[in-house]
Amino acid sequence: MSMLRFIKNWTLSFSMLTGAAAYFLYVNLHFLDGTHAAVGTALEYIQPLLIFCMLFISFCRVSVRELKPRAWMLKMLAIQSISFVLMGLMLIVMHDASEQTRSIVESAMICMICPTATAASVVTSRLLGNPNTVVSYTCLINLTASLLVPAVVPFLHEGAHAGMDFETSFLLIIGKVFPLLIMPLLAAWLARHLFPRFHRAVLRRKNLAFNLWAVSLALAIGITVKAIVHSGVGVWTLAGIAAVSLIACIFQFICGRIIGCHHVEPIAGAQSLGQKNTVFAIWMGYTFLHPATALAGGFYSVWHNIVNSWQLHRQRGRG
Repeated sequence: MSMLRFIKNWTLSFSMLTGAAAYFLYVNLHFLDGTHAAVGTALEYIQPLLIFCMLFISFCRVSVRELKPRAWMLKMLAIQSISFVLMGLMLIVMHDASEQTRSIVESAMICMICPTATAASVVTSRLLGNPNTVVSYTCLINLTASLLVPAVVPFLHEGAHAGMDFETSFLLIIGKVFPLLIMPLLAAWLARHLFPRFHRAVLRRKNLAFNLWAVSLALAIGITVKAIVHSGVGVWTLAGIAAVSLIACIFQFICGRIIGCHHVEPIAGAQSLGQKNTVFAIWMGYTFLHPATALAGGFYSVWHNIVNSWQLHRQRGRG
């Protein structure tokens, strides 16, 4: 196997390694120290733009008529919602719990309620699953999280924004979700009906969404490594957050596959429940909960991409 083909087959793994290595290389090139602020600002725009483009390409391949919610999706919504609420109630009862315990439990809460990743439909297509189902569930869980997080989090009395009311929290989350979920869908619909030649050109580039995801993943891992290095969190707390995020990842992939198997959608079920929008999880952590919980999204990003790399490897083996 040529080196180029090897790298292509293990794109996600190389993206993760590249992101981590690029961060350590960048911070140790001291003549670039003066660029840190500018690069940080640029990444705040580049990442959402990449996500927008990925979703736009995915939505170009999906007809709006095909985005029908399925009854079995209620089971996955129940898993995410009930676990999130139960852990929230546990923290309310354990109001005198240590900061370490609260951080770990809140990390688990984030991992459970976090919406489906915008790239999940791309991976589902690669695994020969149904991307339409994933897009439908992505819309449902984003709406659910937008309602549930503001309803539960204020009772936890944690984080700098714990005192905000439901309306403010809801608008904050919708403001984060709308541009990166609804706008690409509208843009794809307009392209399909108003610019058919451009729409066909997008459809011809079958690997474009996957390649954009590889770049986005490298950036996300670099940001994750930075967050872990500069977190100032104790080793045991860090280990606890890493552990609960791994358990949540494995649990949700397995539950999603089991539910999906019962409805002939094993791949879509697993990706819908297991692959998370970790950028949103990180934002949700430092906005609504204890700042250390933002690390849960970073760790989850590593775990679910390892799972995806393994699944893609198995799919190539079958092919």
